[in-house]
Amino acid sequence: MTRRRGLLLVAAFLAALGGGAWFFLRAGQAPQATAPAAAAPSEPPGVGALGRVEPASRIRKLTQPGGFAVTRVERLLVAEGDRVEAGQLLAELGDAAQKDAALAQAEASLAEARANLAKTRAAGRPSEIAAQRARIESLAAQEAIARREAERAERLVPSGAGAFAAADRNRAAAAARAAERAEAEAQLETLSRPRPEDVALSEAQVAAAEAQVARASADASLSRVRAPIAGTVLRVYARPGDQIGSDGLLDLADLTRLDVVADVYETDLPRLRPGAPAEVVVPGEPRRYDAEVREIGWLVRRTVQAGTDPVAAVDARTVEVRLSLSEEGRAALERRTNMQVQVAIRP
Repeated sequence: MTRRRGLLLVAAFLAALGGGAWFFLRAGQAPQATAPAAAAPSEPPGVGALGRVEPASRIRKLTQPGGFAVTRVERLLVAEGDRVEAGQLLAELGDAAQKDAALAQAEASLAEARANLAKTRAAGRPSEIAAQRARIESLAAQEAIARREAERAERLVPSGAGAFAAADRNRAAAAARAAERAEAEAQLETLSRPRPEDVALSEAQVAAAEAQVARASADASLSRVRAPIAGTVLRVYARPGDQIGSDGLLDLADLTRLDVVADVYETDLPRLRPGAPAEVVVPGEPRRYDAEVREIGWLVRRTVQAGTDPVAAVDARTVEVRLSLSEEGRAALERRTNMQVQVAIRP
């Protein structure tokens, strides 16, 4: 019993010693560093892409307005590098003279139709009306004389002093004079007031002539190439005597505003926003030019930029993103349309 009590005391002592030792070991340890606060989320990475220099107006490829007609150039009025205004005449095609003649003929026909309409509406001139009235009076007098002669001849027939033939001739002459007088009065009515159907006919003729002029004018305009916008002639493909081919006549663009068109991978689109700042790197030049995201395209397509990365996706999908180039960059890259550049778009 005494031995058992002793063993219990030893066990309790060891337990107390072990607990105190653990307490002192914990107390003697250096305090652990407080866990660092959560780091602020870093900004999303920027977007890099290949791009090309392009005028904001795009490159306008001008060709013959007549569509697929094979036409040669008669006159070329501009050269490469010339600055032109909107609507300026750039070239004339070979059939311009023929179409100009057709237009002149249509305009002459229109002038004739308008003159006839004016004549119809005005009816007769005062001098014509006066002359017609005088003619009517003369015919009326002749008719009266013919009637008196016819009456005299008829009175003489019973007495045997006259012949039936003479009486018939006098009656016929009187009837003829009456018919002439009636015709003259009708002509006087026409001269005094035009008939509505005559006016309608003349107006229809004028409308037809105006339509012919409009058509001839449109045909003549198809023989001339005019500038759709103000810009600079970048390249001429056909010169006087040449036929205009599939390349068209010339390329025109407005170089006062330049864009950089970047081919951005579709997976990078969520990190883009309009107005985002960017830098344009020109190969071989140490200087970088500022730009700004202006448009994000609506169409995903296969990439058109060739790369040398052996592990790059060969069927990558990209979206065109247009960046407005700064004035400094525009001045430096004004003559480098379609040049390939590198683009770094910051978040």
